[in-house]
Amino acid sequence: MPDIFPVLLCGGSGTRLWPVSRKSFPKQFVPLAGQETLFQAAAERMRGAAGVASPLVITNSDFRFIVAEQLAVAGIKPGAILIEPSARNTGPAILAAALHLAAQDPKALLLVMPTDHSIPDVVAFQAAVAVGMPRAEAGQIVTFGVRPDRPETGYGWIEVAGAVVEGEAQKVARFVEKPVLQRAEAMLAEGRYLWNAGIFLASASVLIAAFEAHAADLVGPVRDAVQGARKDLEFLRLAEGPWAGARDISVDFAVMEKAANIEVVPFGAAWSDLGDWNAVWRENGSGTVRQGAVTAIDCEGTLLRSEVEGQHVVGIGLKDLVVVAMPDAVLVADRSRAQDVKAAVTEMKAKAVRQAEVFPRDHRPWGWFETLALADRFQVKRIVVKPGAALSLQSHIHRAEHWIVVSGTAQVTVGDEVRLLAENQSIYVPLGAIHRLANPGKVPVVMIEVQTGAYLGEDDIIRYEDIYARGDEKGPAR
Repeated sequence: MPDIFPVLLCGGSGTRLWPVSRKSFPKQFVPLAGQETLFQAAAERMRGAAGVASPLVITNSDFRFIVAEQLAVAGIKPGAILIEPSARNTGPAILAAALHLAAQDPKALLLVMPTDHSIPDVVAFQAAVAVGMPRAEAGQIVTFGVRPDRPETGYGWIEVAGAVVEGEAQKVARFVEKPVLQRAEAMLAEGRYLWNAGIFLASASVLIAAFEAHAADLVGPVRDAVQGARKDLEFLRLAEGPWAGARDISVDFAVMEKAANIEVVPFGAAWSDLGDWNAVWRENGSGTVRQGAVTAIDCEGTLLRSEVEGQHVVGIGLKDLVVVAMPDAVLVADRSRAQDVKAAVTEMKAKAVRQAEVFPRDHRPWGWFETLALADRFQVKRIVVKPGAALSLQSHIHRAEHWIVVSGTAQVTVGDEVRLLAENQSIYVPLGAIHRLANPGKVPVVMIEVQTGAYLGEDDIIRYEDIYARGDEKGPAR
């Protein structure tokens, strides 16, 4: 029996879950229903099942260290982490995974899963995958359809060729794009439609053949990108030149809606793509949902969420609202208008509002930092460096820095001097000085940094050495 290789798709921006989800830190990395992030839950979904290999992750360069860190926290060693040079949608990404695995075993089964969905019943999901395995081995592309419990207009639907039968794979008659409410109500009443979960199972060879038949223009550039991939630390970077020639297209449009060998396994347990705040409210039990430091008095059908350290959110007499507080942005919306959050993000982007895409906490391979105060000619940051990690050896043209260690022990390089700073000790880094901050200890280093100067942007950096091999990357990086 060939192994199943979970393929985790880890891109996207999740704009409808703003302000928690943003382009620089999308929803799959956020714990929205429980302590685990959606990405960690997806990585663990097939854990312990017989014949399941380590997951293969497809992501972009900006998220690679977040992916590696969250897998490490979950105790999961990936089979590979493929880095897309640029966003090309799910079609090229899945084809790249199929070509990568086909080089090892053309019969390998790929279980392709988005990493921003919630599936609480892992046992039921593994059972559904077991139902689909024989059909995938027989040359079918097996998708998974969720039994609908409401006329949802935010999902795509699958029409089954015949009545929906529990516990077996059935032919797919067609895929239906997100319907209007009246059509969704009719499909729910007919009983032979399922929600499209965007998860499917097929062998590498069958997937490649499907692309060759229905999206042949993708095969050449994606194959060249895979064959030209280079090792970068624990990641595998697809070749940028060939990848740029691949068309931006979803796997649904490229293959799934055209192929004849498509079958669906009905899935009757809970599932949600957590596509908006209304879905998050529903996933967390409906009623009045409290997340973080909040107090709700006489509230009904409302979600209150606070992610602001030292700040308490209070709701009084609220009905059917979403209130989400972040350090740099607050969302207040009627739950029935949850889909319109995306439009708000689009409008903020048009106005060049920084909060539209940039997360207040900036995650880096060595840890993270966040801005506590920003004004003309000065900025105050909190910086957290993981044990054993180090920032790049660097200098700045426009700013000087003052460092104050709050906890842990930092190793500080300024010019030719290297010294240790313990709690409550500080150091001054003059403008233009070559410097580095490292954590040689076993606990995180927490530091307050005060920057002063004419320009305080993250792109004011000259990097001399970097243990994370970021020297050839574009854009700011510490």
